[in-house]
Amino acid sequence: MNVIYQPHTKRAYRRADAKPLLSLQNVTLRYRTEASIITAAHDVSFDVHRGDRFILLGASGCGKSSLLKAVGGFLKPAAGEIRLEGRIVDAPGPDRMMVFQEFDQLLPWKTILQNVAYPMRKAKKWSSAEICDRARLFTAKVGLEKFADAYPHTLSGGMKQRVAIARAMAIEPKILLMDEPFAALDALTRRKMQDDLLELWSGTRSTILFVTHSIEEAVVVGSRILVLTPHPGQVRAEINAHQFAFADLGSADFGNLCTRIHHMLFTPCPRHPKGQ
Repeated sequence: MNVIYQPHTKRAYRRADAKPLLSLQNVTLRYRTEASIITAAHDVSFDVHRGDRFILLGASGCGKSSLLKAVGGFLKPAAGEIRLEGRIVDAPGPDRMMVFQEFDQLLPWKTILQNVAYPMRKAKKWSSAEICDRARLFTAKVGLEKFADAYPHTLSGGMKQRVAIARAMAIEPKILLMDEPFAALDALTRRKMQDDLLELWSGTRSTILFVTHSIEEAVVVGSRILVLTPHPGQVRAEINAHQFAFADLGSADFGNLCTRIHHMLFTPCPRHPKGQ
């Protein structure tokens, strides 16, 4: 694995003295079609530490969403292992909450407040009063307190995504899994959602594993970026991006990093396996 040292960074952005929250070691993912067995990701290894905004970046079909599903416990590795706090991941659990890109991931017959509260009621970690308070708190954190009693069909796509994020964060998962959550939004709403996510993260310091195919989004949202090769996905590089923010858009350093990542994504990797 390559570690890229960025301008103004004296060392790689890693906590070498701390155990990772999430660790993938030599993970290969395969799935069967009617015609053949497809390798989605090959021999992928990386660590995610507490508080990371860790990005899986790559072209469509590189296995980044499959890796996210495997971390979620929905897809079993063909080889390698996934550990969360040292324990093997072998099934879904409330310690990993996922936010999808589809707008219709909320329960349409429940209000916004009821949607946010629903996973907490299933977890049975809080009293009814605590659940109600937490649901209102996280609904307010995403700026939707005025819509607490509304139903999902009355909300815009961006507002629905805010509810999904509030619902996921309210249950206090060890890691928040986000599968291109802003991909279907228009450009202006997407930018606002990125900013909202960073503001929310600054208050919670949640650990986030975030999938995207947008280079700019990866650099703005992520503290670290794992660049994956085209199908089957392998690790091309791990890059520090914690020093960049919205204020850096248009700067020379920001542009240089985006150009470097673009080159990695579209230049053949000599280690990339053939015929898989």
